[in-house]
Amino acid sequence: MSAKVLIVEDEKHLADGLRFNLKAEGYSVETVGDGEAALALLTGESEERFAAVVLDVMLPGIDGFAVADALRRKEQFVPILMLTARNRPEDVLRGFESGADDYLPKPFELAILVARLRGLLRRSEWSRNHQSANGTQPDEPREAETKASVTFERRARELTEDVFTFDGKVIDFGALEILVGERVVRLTLMEAELLRYLIKHEGRAVSRKAMLEDVWGLREDTDTRAIDNFIVRLRRYIEDEPSRPAHLLTVRGVGYRFIAAPSATIVDQ
Repeated sequence: MSAKVLIVEDEKHLADGLRFNLKAEGYSVETVGDGEAALALLTGESEERFAAVVLDVMLPGIDGFAVADALRRKEQFVPILMLTARNRPEDVLRGFESGADDYLPKPFELAILVARLRGLLRRSEWSRNHQSANGTQPDEPREAETKASVTFERRARELTEDVFTFDGKVIDFGALEILVGERVVRLTLMEAELLRYLIKHEGRAVSRKAMLEDVWGLREDTDTRAIDNFIVRLRRYIEDEPSRPAHLLTVRGVGYRFIAAPSATIVDQ
């Protein structure tokens, strides 16, 4: 069966063009023109399941940022490719912060959109296969924090290059999740990429500018508060006391530092 894609776009000529071309690529496609209709399809009781969503930011009523945020709050982790006519760095970060997996500025080349969509679907399929291989049912609803289907000890024995373990926690970058005891915390793609980047530079102070450039590919002057918001969320996932972090430390005037095994003397700066 072909992958089913939902296009959320209020410009009818663009929505029709995308539907025509994606169908020619072998996808099953449905279109809606506003955020309310998209949320009704994606979070309602309909049995329709979409493999990915192509989501415009500028929509009548609820905008694309709000749609993505609402989906993630309802634990809907369908891959989202966000389209924006505003290619400002702060808009890109806002899209990622709301839960988008990738973005594409308008105007765009169709071949690039198709390539980005294929990339999202490949990652999603890999994640489902990975979860299935480790005992998780890929189609069952998942909560942000729920009992794990496998024990920590079993997961620890199955470490791969896409898995990092520290302080009784397992981060599975392929499955986009963190195992904390018997809880599973789901990550967005960008949360996982930022955490991977900080872990790669363990022990070193990483500037907000470096994170913007290396994780998001943004090289313009950008409001860095979005980075701080990401860090707040990551601390809720991995810290025993998020208000007194032991792993994700603030380096004043610079950025942040990740410590896998903090000593008793290390405190947040």
